[in-house]
Amino acid sequence: MKTLFALLLLAQPAQVFSQAPAASPADRYIEAAVRESYVYKNYLQDDDIKVTSADGAVTLTGIISGEFYRSLAEVTAADTPGVRSVDNRLELKGSLPSANSDAWFREKIKTALRFRRSVNAAATEVDVKDGVVTLRGVAATRAQKELTGEYAGSIEGIKGLNNEMTVASAQKARNTAELVDDVSVGALVRMALLLHRSTSGLQVSVATRLGVVTVEGRAASAAEKNLVTRLIRDVNGVKKVKNRMTISKP
Repeated sequence: MKTLFALLLLAQPAQVFSQAPAASPADRYIEAAVRESYVYKNYLQDDDIKVTSADGAVTLTGIISGEFYRSLAEVTAADTPGVRSVDNRLELKGSLPSANSDAWFREKIKTALRFRRSVNAAATEVDVKDGVVTLRGVAATRAQKELTGEYAGSIEGIKGLNNEMTVASAQKARNTAELVDDVSVGALVRMALLLHRSTSGLQVSVATRLGVVTVEGRAASAAEKNLVTRLIRDVNGVKKVKNRMTISKP
């Protein structure tokens, strides 16, 4: 009897500690907000991502398809109201392409195109061989074809670009009036600037409210400031851009 009582006493602490504390309402809100964001539902829907929050400290676990989407997942979670920190433990599906390899360039270009509303990433085939990019597929207009080539050519490190896309003007226009939450807009803007060779090194702050993006920081020239405005304006969900960047004196 004494032996049984002792075993029961030893078992009680293990039973207590095996039960994880229930998430607070604030943490449940954070987890739901991240999972229901436009970014997670439209860019990361095919990835196996688990979001957990403990007093605002978010942990991301699971498998994700690419390095750039791994960064996008982290930025989106970090910008969610109430989040204090993000521990990104996401693992890549398959082996990671080495930097500046053809596979790495292809992933980077496809990612950059997906953020833009004026091009159609799904209808664009991207091939890279020895650093030279070849675009194929169908563009709705000649302007869309040229813009697709411009975005692909803006990736740092590529050696050449062949735009072999065909134009089908009768193709139905894409719906650009999608409702995108502010957290997702801000994350997409940051990634879009990071992926462009001329803006990847800029130190800027980005704030979004009801689709209106306010960007602050320093630009080297008026042309660089205008480029930032143009790049942000074409990001999915952006309704207006307020560019308050100052121009550094030479």
